[in-house]
Amino acid sequence: MMESWDAVVIGAGPAGLMAAEELGRAGYRVLVAEAKPSVARKFLMAGKSGLNLTKDEPFDQLITRYGEAADWLSPMIRVFDAEAVQNWARELGSELFTGSTGRVFPTVMKASPLLRAWLARLDGFGAQVRTRWRWAGWEGTVLAFETPDGPKQIDARAVVLALGGASWARLGSDGGWVPLLGGKAVEIAPFKPANAGLLVDWSDHIAPQFGQPLKGIALHAGSLSSRGEAVISEHGLEGGGIYSVCAAVRDRETLRMDLLPDLELAEIARRLSRPRGKASFSNHLRKVLKLGAARAAVLQEFGRPLPQDAPALAGLIKTLPVKHAGLRPMDEAISTAGGVQREALHGNLMLKQLPGTFCAGEMLDWEAPTGGYLLTACLATGRWAGRSAAGYLASAATR
Repeated sequence: MMESWDAVVIGAGPAGLMAAEELGRAGYRVLVAEAKPSVARKFLMAGKSGLNLTKDEPFDQLITRYGEAADWLSPMIRVFDAEAVQNWARELGSELFTGSTGRVFPTVMKASPLLRAWLARLDGFGAQVRTRWRWAGWEGTVLAFETPDGPKQIDARAVVLALGGASWARLGSDGGWVPLLGGKAVEIAPFKPANAGLLVDWSDHIAPQFGQPLKGIALHAGSLSSRGEAVISEHGLEGGGIYSVCAAVRDRETLRMDLLPDLELAEIARRLSRPRGKASFSNHLRKVLKLGAARAAVLQEFGRPLPQDAPALAGLIKTLPVKHAGLRPMDEAISTAGGVQREALHGNLMLKQLPGTFCAGEMLDWEAPTGGYLLTACLATGRWAGRSAAGYLASAATR
């Protein structure tokens, strides 16, 4: 027999679970369908190194981190901003702390206790979660799923799609939904890697620095800049500093590194002009600038042959061009740009081509840097879509 539900949420990541929470809170019967054997896999993976829930900063500052999508996401994040995210987590029993950079984490530095409490709340609302249920599109007007028990059909009065982007496919975000919505004439921007590392074809001399952080640097590409760290890896450069500027790098802007952002150009030139006596050039650099092994190695890697003229070398240290081969593959990226375009959706996140079907999370066409911004927007758009779907159901009941 075909089942009937008030609402079906497809995708059990943060956006989908938040949509299900809002629908359940409104009193509707909700089914959550997840293709993987367990829910919120990317959420749990992110939490292994400490779950960064949000960035504790005022809305007017927070929203700027969403770039071109800021005005689109603004109403959704305004009503579920950094403070609201923290209050929501505390209501689920999580004690939180804010780090020196403003990033907010559960005190236990894990995602699993928060997820357990969240799933218990959904269970209390009567929501059902079914795993290994892969969405296969529609059969007529009903939803079709591939399940361990064979094909299943679900009749739903409202649907929330929270299917993720196209990074970390093994955790569930494989972009497999694109042809399903594309076949319904939904406008979808091609996926591109976001928050991805850089590929660098290192010379042999850099190998001793693999795994070492580049601290105290600044990065600039196009209109983007960052004071975050980078890590020298076997394959290139990783870390928050790189992720913050990778959108500009992806758009072919030149990436430059300032190895001494706290020193003015003239001061660096003055220090380099000191007599070096019998010291080698490399030792002279080490003594007068205190670059450290990692920054010195990167200077040699990207700047050779180094100019002997102090002002010229100072200029290179301040604007070192980073020679790279582009971003790491999209599946290795933390997130993606692209997805369902704003033009395909009403302001309530309902698809114009599919009345009663809403979208949320990373499957929408927006991007943001790491640091709590990704999860904040996923939760905010999931909440917005869930509330919109509940409103749609309430309105339909009165017609």
